Amino acid sequence: MADVDYSLHRKVQEVSGLVVRLSEQVGAVGGQVAAVDANQQLTRTELQELRDEFRAFVQQAQLTANVQRAETRVGVIQDQVDHEFGHHKVVRRTAVGMLQAFDVGLVSEETVRAVSEQLMIQTPRYWLAPALVALAAWSADDPGLCGRAVEEAFRRSSHRTSLFFALVLRRQNRRDESVRWLRHYLLAQDPAHLGREFAVILESISQGAFGAAGRELLRTTLDGWRETMLNDDAAQRAQITRWRAELDSLRPAAPQGEYPVLAQVSPQGPQLAGVLSSARVQRVAHDKYRALLEREFTTSDRIEDAVDDILDRLVSEYDNEELPLRRDLAFNHAVIDHGGDLTAAKGAVDTDSAAYEETLDYLTVQTTAALSPEAIGTSVATQRLAVAACREWFRHAHQQFSADYRGAVPQDVQARFGGAYPIAGRTFQLPPWTGSYTQPLPGLEQQLAAHWDSHARTFLASFAYPLARKVTPLALVLLGILVIGFGISAGVTLTLMAITGAVWGLVINQGLSAARKVENAAKTLLDQSRRDALHQLRAGSAELTDWYESYRAADAVEPRLRELIDSLGAALDGASPFDGRTVRKEGSNA
Repeated sequence: MADVDYSLHRKVQEVSGLVVRLSEQVGAVGGQVAAVDANQQLTRTELQELRDEFRAFVQQAQLTANVQRAETRVGVIQDQVDHEFGHHKVVRRTAVGMLQAFDVGLVSEETVRAVSEQLMIQTPRYWLAPALVALAAWSADDPGLCGRAVEEAFRRSSHRTSLFFALVLRRQNRRDESVRWLRHYLLAQDPAHLGREFAVILESISQGAFGAAGRELLRTTLDGWRETMLNDDAAQRAQITRWRAELDSLRPAAPQGEYPVLAQVSPQGPQLAGVLSSARVQRVAHDKYRALLEREFTTSDRIEDAVDDILDRLVSEYDNEELPLRRDLAFNHAVIDHGGDLTAAKGAVDTDSAAYEETLDYLTVQTTAALSPEAIGTSVATQRLAVAACREWFRHAHQQFSADYRGAVPQDVQARFGGAYPIAGRTFQLPPWTGSYTQPLPGLEQQLAAHWDSHARTFLASFAYPLARKVTPLALVLLGILVIGFGISAGVTLTLMAITGAVWGLVINQGLSAARKVENAAKTLLDQSRRDALHQLRAGSAELTDWYESYRAADAVEPRLRELIDSLGAALDGASPFDGRTVRKEGSNA
């Protein structure tokens, strides 16, 4: 019996040692699990940051690629334009040069005639080439050749030819003949379908190029066109839409991270950013058009110089055949200007789309001269008169624009919290909570804290150690030892029960301790997340206050812009929308 007791005792000691080592290993594993959990959270955070950086890199790479493709495309299109239409440039440069050569008399008639005939051969189908032949024949007093050349130029482009000779004759102070060509041009025009060269008429008015008689003819004709077209509601709405697009295009980009918390916690964050950006258009538009009205520009005292500038614009205007290439070229330039942003580039090109149409109605020509003068080749003086002529459409568009963004100010700005939080190897899912900043901030904080605490308690309870479930098997094992071993040896049975209970209790204690550590860590993380949420709630309230101050300051400029628009009529000197000056020719009254 002693041998049995000794052998059993030794086995029990071995088991006890194994259990102790197992307990130590369980504790070590518990510590390692906690370390792994911490590392996992750190890795998850780093992966999220890496993902954001990668997305930003991909977006930037895409923008860079768009810019590079646009730069390549610009070169290709420009080469195509030069190849297909480059020979027109030679004719254009020769036109005004020929007139100036007539002024100073430094070029022989034979040279002028030879150059014009050579250009006629090199540029078939181009209207300006036979017009130059006509000028050379006129200079050489060859009426037969001059008449045939004029007819050919007129056949190729009646509108441009009429304007060209009207300006040439005005340059030579042949006033009656100039006005006849001008009248011929105007009578052939449909105010609903004007050619692209009509922008030269606006430029001539602002420069006073046609003198008193021409100005009166233009006044009567254009006032009649305007009165007729203003009866077309659709045409007026189209111009108001253009001016509204102009205001929309002036929206400044929001400063980076201006209201970061509102953007994160408030569903109305994007709406607030859009409203503020629209309100800031008031100052941008006011400064832009105030600068236009105050900008100084000089006009030529000599009729020759004034008309030469206008002729340059007329002959430099590209033909309708070039329009598809010019549109493509404008889009790719816009892509480069907007840093590869295709959407912004398309919006910019769409705003100026009228400048690339083959025909425009009279009202659209006015608007285009006001909004995109460089697209149709008009000067600052013409732009100022055009803006003044469009002031009614500008006013309506401004009223609509101001009413729209004021109506878009959210009446109830909310804060929303909720989502998944990685906590101690698990995911704490906070149900959505929404509060309104129209309520007092302390009350909102209490509501958010109560919402957080109620769900956090349930989540923390899941970390509690299942003591009852662990103790029940121990009680059953001890009972089994007692029933089986008590009949053999009471001492051994009690010893075995004590050792088993101690070892099992040690394991339970280790598990309980590890569970409490995890629970405490989870509670710490939850408390920190709760404090962060309350801090964001307060920061959002402060940013909302700042937003209202910024909005009121931006919106306060609206009356000043309205007054500026109302004052645009002064740019017309109280006369017809295009009552331009009369340029005086040296030594005569024009």
